[in-house]
Amino acid sequence: MSSPTGPGGLPVRMPRPRQTGRHRRPEPAVAPEGAPSLVLAVPGAPSAATRSLAEETLSIARSELPGLDARIGYLDGDDAEGSEFPTLQAVLGAVEAEREARAEFARAAGQEVPKQDGPSSVVVPLLAGPDSALLRRIRQALMDSSAPAELADVLGPHPLLAEALHVRLSEAGLARADRARLFTVATAADGIILGTVGGEEAVQAAGITGMLLAARLAVPVMAAALDQEGSVASVADQLRGSGSVQLALAPYLIGPEAAEGLLDTACKEADCATAEPLGAYPALGKLAVAQYAAALGIPQPAQGAPVR
Repeated sequence: MSSPTGPGGLPVRMPRPRQTGRHRRPEPAVAPEGAPSLVLAVPGAPSAATRSLAEETLSIARSELPGLDARIGYLDGDDAEGSEFPTLQAVLGAVEAEREARAEFARAAGQEVPKQDGPSSVVVPLLAGPDSALLRRIRQALMDSSAPAELADVLGPHPLLAEALHVRLSEAGLARADRARLFTVATAADGIILGTVGGEEAVQAAGITGMLLAARLAVPVMAAALDQEGSVASVADQLRGSGSVQLALAPYLIGPEAAEGLLDTACKEADCATAEPLGAYPALGKLAVAQYAAALGIPQPAQGAPVR
């Protein structure tokens, strides 16, 4: 059978037939019309670096769920109108005001306006694990706002975060990028301290991701609280007591939630090197959408089952 040709006898690329059956590629999800906004609650002191991190995370989120209205609200932002770093409360109010304005415009045009019972925003904390103090402040911002909003879960624990930690350790030369490869890394750690903030609850949650990381690296991983005196040193002693010689610190942090100098202090206490925080790792955007979708009951393609 001859191939179709265009002007000049050149072959024409024809679309592939639509795949059917069990191997058919799933259609990408799209945000429903009128869906609530995703508001990323960003802790820590606002800065250009923090904004860049949040914007990169939301860029991934929008690519995961086309049509998504995603915004940034800062816990320590500025209430002034037009601020570069608006507070979470201000962003929630702005989203609700825009929804009411759209409804009023539709009424004026004689259009039917659906009843708006649900939230206008879903707030997703930019946190890898639970931090009771920060979550308390986020809940307070929701209560202080007159806008209807729902609070989603933090991003972890999750297998994608174990993957992100593995990547950060390999980037720092503290772990092999792939266990299947035969080469060795001279500086590879044989014991990992998984550093988090937020108290005992955060340490327990980090420990779940730590088990997933240990399975990837085939070395012991123990969680410690960076913001509790003696926690890191105690975990370092336990790892060395069980036979680990070369330790490494893997920050189970996105970045903004950690006080300045916390990682440096932890490294001195444990006498070990450290990887970088998770930062704008692409998985964070995917997990933000997953938590947003879970809060609203929107089906999403599997990203690896969350661990609870």
